[in-house]
Amino acid sequence: MALAIFDLDNTLISGDSDHGWGQFLVEQGLVDPQLFKEKNDYYLEQYQLGQLDILEYLEFSLQALTLFPTERLFQLREQFVQEKILPIITQKSRDLLQKHREAGDYLLIITATNLFVTEPIATVLGVDDIIATNPEVINGQYTGKISGIPSFQEGKVKRLAAWLAQNTLSLEGSYFYSDSHNDLPLLKQVTFPVAVDADETLSAYAQQNNWPIISLRDDV
Repeated sequence: MALAIFDLDNTLISGDSDHGWGQFLVEQGLVDPQLFKEKNDYYLEQYQLGQLDILEYLEFSLQALTLFPTERLFQLREQFVQEKILPIITQKSRDLLQKHREAGDYLLIITATNLFVTEPIATVLGVDDIIATNPEVINGQYTGKISGIPSFQEGKVKRLAAWLAQNTLSLEGSYFYSDSHNDLPLLKQVTFPVAVDADETLSAYAQQNNWPIISLRDDV
């Protein structure tokens, strides 16, 4: 059994679930539309440039989880997944997951986006497990803080190492699919790195190192 690892945003889904959640809150009139949108867009740009301060961003993004009772949050999340996520899961992504499933591989998503947003998406995609940035929960309420190491850049390598130590799998024969140069630390660790709809930096690196470059967009 090989480990097949997948980034989520702009890899298995044709968009960014973290940024999309923020947009959804703006559209629903649940946060200050101008201020929240400006910050949400700013942090997405910083991520794309490889300049994101992950702790600063998480302080911003997780604060929204403190604004509503947990039951209301779950209702909003269900609406978000139905309206915003399902339409951007492509058939090519589903086919790739099924290919690895039929090969007997273990399907693992690893994403910097927080677990509140991503856990139901992982369920929809039918993967075996997910490693995501964990928002802190105390007495059933989100605190706006994180628990543990964010699964971002080198943090993905550290979180995966801890996960492997608790499971019977290894990186021997492993795959990792990602769109972002932010994932190069982990892409360099696996047996079969694959660039998916890659940004310019990752695309150039993949070409230089003869990594496969694929698209999971149905219109490509």
